[in-house]
Amino acid sequence: MKKVLLFAAFAAFAMTSVNAQDDSSGFAKSDIYMTGTVGFNSSTASSNVAGSVDVDNSGTEFSPAVGYMMSDNIALEAGLGYESADDGSSETTITTFSVGARWFMNPTDKFSLSVGAGLGFGSGTATYTGETYEDEVSALTFTIAPAVNYWMSDSWGLFANIAAFEYASETYSNNADTDEVEVTSTGLNIDLTDINFGMVYKF
Repeated sequence: MKKVLLFAAFAAFAMTSVNAQDDSSGFAKSDIYMTGTVGFNSSTASSNVAGSVDVDNSGTEFSPAVGYMMSDNIALEAGLGYESADDGSSETTITTFSVGARWFMNPTDKFSLSVGAGLGFGSGTATYTGETYEDEVSALTFTIAPAVNYWMSDSWGLFANIAAFEYASETYSNNADTDEVEVTSTGLNIDLTDINFGMVYKF
């Protein structure tokens, strides 16, 4: 299954604490923060061929994460993710754990840029319409994504991932068939459907 790219993702929750600077926006060394995005996408694929049926595709994603500022510019991050996709003939759900780091160009400014890199490990299942079996799915991903960060106030901020380079490998296997199917993809996603939005709250 191709990774579902959300058309828009909204923040679920975000907090920062531990030695945060109350008199300025942004992050500083030793800050701890939590952030998360939740999103939904839906599309319909139509064909001009007579007798063809429109195909509805939908997906959801929830991705909380926690970070720790190792220095004024570099944070370590760990997160969980839940992703589901339904294309009408199959439904796939994957739960992931990821670790990574993020570099902030000017973390204390109201407007700043950052670049994050993360390695993710996932597992889940794929079920198929009209079939009695299901596949077990394991996934490995590596992503590099720049982001734009904007602090609306001392406590509230917004961020958006504006592009991403991603390598993804997914393996499908089931008890009825000893063969495994591995799907790999590598690409640079820079179109508008790949922008994910989030929010940060600091106190």
